[in-house]
Amino acid sequence: MRIPVAANWILLAVFVLLAIPSVYRMVRAVPGQVGERGLAGRAGREIDLIELLMMLAMAAMVSPLGGPIPAAGWEAVLLLTAGWSLVAAVRGRRSYAVHNTIAAAAMLYMLAAMPAEAMDHGPWFAMPSSARLAVPALAALGAAYFSYDAVRVGRRAIRNARVAGVRDVTFARPACRAVMGAGMAYLLGSAVL
Repeated sequence: MRIPVAANWILLAVFVLLAIPSVYRMVRAVPGQVGERGLAGRAGREIDLIELLMMLAMAAMVSPLGGPIPAAGWEAVLLLTAGWSLVAAVRGRRSYAVHNTIAAAAMLYMLAAMPAEAMDHGPWFAMPSSARLAVPALAALGAAYFSYDAVRVGRRAIRNARVAGVRDVTFARPACRAVMGAGMAYLLGSAVL
C-alpha cells in the first residue's frame, strides 16, 4: 500500500466522523421503533453496530499511530462481523447484509494478505504505507466493487437528500456507506499500484 501519511490522517478523521451517525442512531433507538425501510429497532441496531465496528476497524487500519487493539483482536472482530452478516444474508435479510459481509471480508483480507515483512509494528494494528498485499487480483476486484458501490449508493444518498433532507436516516446511512466504500476502494487500489 502506498498511502502518504497526510492521507492516513485525513482518512482517520473521515472514518471516525462516519462512526458518529451509527453511534447516534444506536443511542437514540427506541425498542420496537420502525426505522429506515421498515427495519425494526433490533435490525436497525444490528446494522448500526456492524457499521460502527467496520468504521472503527477502518480508522484503526489507516491510523498512523497504530491502535490500542492488537491486530489479532481486529481479525477476530472482522471474522465475527463477516460471519454475522453472512448468516443474516443467508436468512434472507436485506442486501445490506451481503454488502457488510463483503466489506468485512475485504478488511480481513487486507489484514491476512499483508506481507510478513510489513508487519513491523509488533502486535498493534497499523497498515504500513508501502506494503503490497498478496493476491493483488483480489485487491483489484475489491477496489472495483467498492468503487461501483460507492457511486451507486452515493447517487441514492443524493436522491434521498433531495426528497427527505440531509438529517434523515435514508440519506445518512447511504452517504456513510458511499464514503466508506470510496475509502475501501482507495485502500485496496493502493495495494495494487
